[in-house]
Amino acid sequence: MRTHPAKFTAAPQDARPAGLRARRAARHLGAVLTGALLLATAAAPAMSAGLAPAGHNDRSWTGTWAAGPTTAPASDTTEFENETIRQTVRTSIGGDQVRVRLSNEFGSGPLVIGEARVARPAAGGPSSRIDPRTDRPLTFGGRTSVTVPAGAPLLSDPVSLRVPAGTDLVVSIHLPGPTRGSTLHASAFQHNHVAAGNVTGRADIEPTATVERWYFLTGVSVSTGRASSAVVALGDSITDGSDTDVDANHRWPDFLAGRLRASAGPDTMGVLNEGIGGNRLLHDPNPPVGSDAEDFAAYFGQSALRRFDRDVASQPGAEHLIVLLGVNDLGHPGTVAPESERVTAAELIEAHRQIIARAHDRGLKAYGGTVLPFKGDTLGFYSPENEAARQTLNRWIRTGGEYEGVVDFDKALRDPSDPQRLLARYDSGDGLHPNDAGAEAMAGAVPLRLLR
Repeated sequence: MRTHPAKFTAAPQDARPAGLRARRAARHLGAVLTGALLLATAAAPAMSAGLAPAGHNDRSWTGTWAAGPTTAPASDTTEFENETIRQTVRTSIGGDQVRVRLSNEFGSGPLVIGEARVARPAAGGPSSRIDPRTDRPLTFGGRTSVTVPAGAPLLSDPVSLRVPAGTDLVVSIHLPGPTRGSTLHASAFQHNHVAAGNVTGRADIEPTATVERWYFLTGVSVSTGRASSAVVALGDSITDGSDTDVDANHRWPDFLAGRLRASAGPDTMGVLNEGIGGNRLLHDPNPPVGSDAEDFAAYFGQSALRRFDRDVASQPGAEHLIVLLGVNDLGHPGTVAPESERVTAAELIEAHRQIIARAHDRGLKAYGGTVLPFKGDTLGFYSPENEAARQTLNRWIRTGGEYEGVVDFDKALRDPSDPQRLLARYDSGDGLHPNDAGAEAMAGAVPLRLLR
């Protein structure tokens, strides 16, 4: 993994993970994935290895974990070569079969996967250690090595592996040739590991680097053998988990998953976190030329309206949607986006209406989350004009009757003595992002009756 730190300043909506620089990939990789890879060409070997090849499983699938992918800024030229990335995710529901979604959606050339495996972590020891009894190879059309075309995702064959709800799952990916880290989720709030060579099947690895990102990994779904569904949380860094403890799984969707497991059983409803730090409803990243934001704005991801079909509508088993977006549309213009991109409350409401319409078109029930207060924030978001727009948007979410239900995050976290501010015990310190206690309070504000 060749890296070099990029220039960073404290950025709004947790665009603050350290950037990495290295030389660009010297050549494109591999050949393009062909239709033959989609066929189950190795059924017998796959079954003997504990796999359920494509075409041999008619069960329904439900998402248990997800992360929205973004591209990297030009200054982040992280590159892997003959290295394994071992990445940990937290399941929301359990199952007895697993599928993994990889992505080259922001790659400019083919992505070559030499080998990929999935396992449960070992009990005790370092987070990079897996339990070898649970280690399974991932196959793609029966093959263990695959090439993913530029701009495409890739879904693995089903794997027979019992995965409990609310536990960690480890996905190891070997990248044999020079591979730029072009498709990633920059703010994982989870320690992941890089090691030399193909060590995907080793229980213990010797990490050469530790990163708080997910590379090329965007989803895990399970087959539960019983009726289940998923709720998608579409949001920005507040949903992504900004300023919550690393490796603690204290994002508000994590706490919501815990509430659902406690109330309705472990295999009933998956919770899929599609929060991206810095994300906006209406605009893609557009840092002013020459500004420090050029080094991090790409991590903010495509606008919610643009990424909706990929990050929400295509999620396995999705039946519900909680939307918490708008604060960056108000706060970015004049800070990390051009002043010309300033939006009105009416424009935000129309964007929400589009989200609702598209959710209904896919048969999803949509619930509106009120935007949290941010008076006194350290990121330059607050102004009387932005506060007025926030109040107008929240009033529409609460009383407009266009969402099926309301999740009043604002009411749950605001300071009763100064409702334009976060309550101090929920404030991470920047006046905008909740801390771990605030994330738990947000999850507590979700009426579980909406998800029945």
